[in-house]
Amino acid sequence: MTGSASTPLPRVGIGVDVHAFAPADAGRELWVAGLRWEGEPGLAGHSDADVACHAACDALFSAAGTGDLGTHFGVDRPEWAGASGTRLLREAARRVRAAGFEIGNISVQVIGNRPRLARRREEACAEMSRAADAAVTVSGSTTDALGLTGRGEGVAAMATALVVEAAGTGEGDAG
Repeated sequence: MTGSASTPLPRVGIGVDVHAFAPADAGRELWVAGLRWEGEPGLAGHSDADVACHAACDALFSAAGTGDLGTHFGVDRPEWAGASGTRLLREAARRVRAAGFEIGNISVQVIGNRPRLARRREEACAEMSRAADAAVTVSGSTTDALGLTGRGEGVAAMATALVVEAAGTGEGDAG
């Protein structure tokens, strides 16, 4: 539902992504929130395994009702193998806009013992905002040694996105 034809209601989507750390001999780099984290073990995945960008993509797709990360960039899609999280986020934002939505903002919470986001938070927000061409905030949290993130086995992220139907795309539009 969008409210009246002149006042579309905002839509909210939630996205979650989790990746385990890759084996030490895998040679993977750690990418989180569009940033490379020098000296940290990388995450295993089809793309660069950037949990923050992946969760943001899922939140956008959820808000727009256009599927999920697997629908658009799944492991059955070889053209996305090794893709950067920012490339996926840029494409997700493009697809959501093409579906008739404007992006209000995205909020991402990275969950894990590492990387420590505080010193690079502004850089992470700027990088993801550039990719989405919308405001993105990034924050971090731990799980007090509970679960796979608490045991240091991987990193997770949760995101929320707000989108609004673009003007001229409502159900009541004549054309």
